[in-house]
Amino acid sequence: MVAAPPTAAQVSNPARKFDDTGFPPRLKRAESFFGIHFDFHAGPDCTEIGKNTTREMIEDFIKQVGPDYVQIDCKGHRGMSSYPTRVGNPAPGFVSDPLLLWRQVTAEQGVALYMHYSGVADEEAIIKHPAWAVISGGGKLNKRATSLFGPYADSLMIPQLRELAGDYGVDGAWVDGDCWSAQPDWSEPARKAFREATGVEAMPRRQGDPHWMEFLEFNRDAFRRYLHHYITEVKKTNPGFQVCSNWAFVDHMPEAVSAPVDFLSGDLKPDDSVNSARFSARYMARQGKPWDLMPWSFSLKAAPPEKFRDKTAIQLQREAAVVLAMGGGVEVYFRQTRDGAIREAKDRVPVMADVSRFCRARQELCHHAEPIPQIGLLYSTADHYRRIKGLFRRDLAPINGTLQALLEGQHSVEVLGEHQLAGRMNDYPLIIVPECKYLETSFKDDLRGYVKAGGNLLLIGPETAAMFEAELKVMSNAGPDAESRFLSYAGKVLPIEGLTKAVRLGPGVQPFGRIRATKHAGSGQAPAASITSSGRGRIAATYFNFSEGYLKAENELARRFLSDLVRELFPRPLVEVKGSPHVDVSVIRKGGKLLVNLVNTAGPHREAGVLTRIPPVGPLTVIIRQDSRPAGVVLEPSGKPLAFDFTDGKVRVTVPNVSIHEVIVIS
Repeated sequence: MVAAPPTAAQVSNPARKFDDTGFPPRLKRAESFFGIHFDFHAGPDCTEIGKNTTREMIEDFIKQVGPDYVQIDCKGHRGMSSYPTRVGNPAPGFVSDPLLLWRQVTAEQGVALYMHYSGVADEEAIIKHPAWAVISGGGKLNKRATSLFGPYADSLMIPQLRELAGDYGVDGAWVDGDCWSAQPDWSEPARKAFREATGVEAMPRRQGDPHWMEFLEFNRDAFRRYLHHYITEVKKTNPGFQVCSNWAFVDHMPEAVSAPVDFLSGDLKPDDSVNSARFSARYMARQGKPWDLMPWSFSLKAAPPEKFRDKTAIQLQREAAVVLAMGGGVEVYFRQTRDGAIREAKDRVPVMADVSRFCRARQELCHHAEPIPQIGLLYSTADHYRRIKGLFRRDLAPINGTLQALLEGQHSVEVLGEHQLAGRMNDYPLIIVPECKYLETSFKDDLRGYVKAGGNLLLIGPETAAMFEAELKVMSNAGPDAESRFLSYAGKVLPIEGLTKAVRLGPGVQPFGRIRATKHAGSGQAPAASITSSGRGRIAATYFNFSEGYLKAENELARRFLSDLVRELFPRPLVEVKGSPHVDVSVIRKGGKLLVNLVNTAGPHREAGVLTRIPPVGPLTVIIRQDSRPAGVVLEPSGKPLAFDFTDGKVRVTVPNVSIHEVIVIS
């Protein structure tokens, strides 16, 4: 028999109790470093929630893992709450109130407690209130996405977040299914608001229709207002409640922070997580908010009938290392059982503890460190929003291959939007613009000014180059862009995936590599890239798309071509690393110390769902440019002093091997 949910009197407003000074202080999210995330998206099958959640289970987990915070499920995308809510839609049955127990134990232990709460995505709300749903362009009701123009936020979301903050005293919410669940909306309230805002009577229905881009941006702005509204309203009554909207102002929504979120976060792709972390961490580091990223503890690459395969501790440590190397915090996602208990606690808690120890050993070194500007790789907001079909979909193919090739060439790279480069382009010795079809006129003018003032600009792809033909001093040959060409470089030939364009170079322009019509020497040829001076700086471009081809077939020749082109423009980087292509280099600074992060990326992390071994890389030769002889060079977190040579402004050291993540510290 399933017990009834506790009554309001039984809950007895524990928030007041958990604010008492008798409990240890809990870190704010801005100071937090390591956490564990649990969720299970309660549904109609959940009739015994709380049955196996015990005080001993929670205490043992906290004792072994030692997290700064825990996030647990309270409402997933199905829309049923996994605690006995009085203002929302509870799951069918409860044996006890697990949220109350989690709050009691975490408060006693000084551990912050956050809620996994699904925002825009709420199926149960739509079942009970069909008028709250998004309507598609074809007039169909969306069964999962609530309308940004309806009463969902005020009628359900805000009251429930206030209940969690007030009745349970939780520290905040990690709102999932928010920006990435938002959809273009043709409901009558949305249509009316669009007509009033724009004066447009005929609603666009699909890409290519008049006012389509205007319609999408109108819907994006509706999400921004919704996000600002629900956070502001909850903070009016519960000012200490801390809120993050998953992926807002990050990969899915690459723009300046415009809502009062307390921190930024995102969950990495469950597979190929290293590359997911490489991109996201390099973008989040300059967003001006506390941030963390969440590796999944399991892979979706499983053999039927299994749906998941659990990852090993070393695999999760490496995924975390990519984040730590950019100064971020880490939380790891573990599944809960359908009654809300910790899944396989005896097996998985030791893995959590291993990952925690690995991260803690690097906390003092890396957390809140700032990247040192070297190469800035543009992630254009303007281009991204014109490229995607929806509101906040993620399409990283035009940039990810370029990023991966740069990192595999041991370049220290940041991923930056227009707003992050505004007013500080000159901080970066090299800016790379990858495969963009559109840039705002003012931003193109800023790039031109950057080059004339002495900067170095590399444009990837013929469409990007076409926006700067005058500065490149090239002229496009007549005829359409071509497919199925070949890159000829360093005596080798490589098939090119994607667009190429034949150009003629003006006087004084340096060609770099060749594009052939066939594999054979002497077939129709054109420059693969060019370099020329502009003012006090230099500008270069490739006349073929690079990124998607590299993603499909990582190739040493393609990587060498790009690295050599980068070195032509940026010959004196702060750090050079030689010895293996399987090591990422991140140069950051903290407390007056220069930190050279080396992350081992060896092994089949793109293809394999689960890794039981990561082969070490090394020895590595590391050259670090310094104005004066350093007081010392130490390899952390082991604390091992490194012998070094200092000649001609260069520190030279040898790192024997990197198992997962090592940091060279220059005092």
